[in-house]
Amino acid sequence: MRLRLLSALSFAFATGIALAQGVTDSQIVLGQSVALSGPAQQLGLDMQLGATLYFNQVNARGGVNGRKVVLKTLDDGYEATRAAENTKKLINEERVFALFGYVGTPTSAASLPIFTEAKVPFVGPFTGAELLRNPVNPLIFNVRASYYDETEAIVQHLTSMSVNRIAVFYQNDAYGQAGLAGVERALKRRNLDILAKGTVERNTVEVKKAVADINKAQPQAVVMISAYKSCAAYIKETRSAGANPTFWNVSFVGSKALAKELDKEGRGVQISQVVPFPWDGSVPVVKEYQRAMAEAKAEPGFGTLEGYIAAKVMVEGLRRAGRNLTRESFVRAMEGIQDYDVGGFKVNYGPGNRSGSKFVDLTIISKDQKFVR
Repeated sequence: MRLRLLSALSFAFATGIALAQGVTDSQIVLGQSVALSGPAQQLGLDMQLGATLYFNQVNARGGVNGRKVVLKTLDDGYEATRAAENTKKLINEERVFALFGYVGTPTSAASLPIFTEAKVPFVGPFTGAELLRNPVNPLIFNVRASYYDETEAIVQHLTSMSVNRIAVFYQNDAYGQAGLAGVERALKRRNLDILAKGTVERNTVEVKKAVADINKAQPQAVVMISAYKSCAAYIKETRSAGANPTFWNVSFVGSKALAKELDKEGRGVQISQVVPFPWDGSVPVVKEYQRAMAEAKAEPGFGTLEGYIAAKVMVEGLRRAGRNLTRESFVRAMEGIQDYDVGGFKVNYGPGNRSGSKFVDLTIISKDQKFVR
């Protein structure tokens, strides 16, 4: 540690550059808080793996402007209070340059005032919540489409098939409320209302009341805004009760984990996605990602691909910021990204835009836990 510090100080002295926190002459340290344990752990593990694979590729080629990218990940169990504590630790103790690839709306919401006050960039969170988009926070750079985009695509598809009796099953927290607001917004645009609602507490599978409340209304479709274990429990319980609406999930559910939880009962469950199809090698970024996953002996999936793409965007911002890297130069560089093609997936930012992408695809769980479009 002392040698690294001396090396950094020598570099700063020789070049006249004041190094930013988390930056030395040889590395850039990023911080991440995700669920590595608990009912939502697969979401965090996937995001971490996808990002790490890309950062490792970059480092093997010499890094970004001569610096290796180091990702320090802490476990928050998908709990807001732990995420807030982790954020403080990453900024004040680990001394990271920026925060990257957080997973979840409640965890990101709890961290928002902390990184804003500290003026630390926050890039590529795995959430589509509007609170990270509007009002615009100059430190935040989303890569994925929003929950408004996803729920609009779902409602548009349903109503185009004359499916108007739509219920919502949602997690009773900031994430669930964000998705619920998206469905309400999409239905109001079509002069429709939500037929019925049911809730589940975060990190639980207590769904009996939600099933009963929604089944009374006899919906044609249920839009689900929760994590994979509670959504799987809801689907199984609903079918056990004799009801059979179509089930629609937003991308945060954790697609592969949901398919695994449901097994044979998953067939026909539909999920909106915010990244290209991970098995479509005709998309350049997917082909690149597939090679990395094969080398890691890991199976492709939507969550790992999102981590991989978010890492590509992070590295592009670091590259454009140049060797004289500061948080201010990084924010300017990211803000200047216009129509950046990650490889068949485009990202845009600007002074009043931190959304990154509006890409949404609709997928279905087929037999044997496979996905089709």
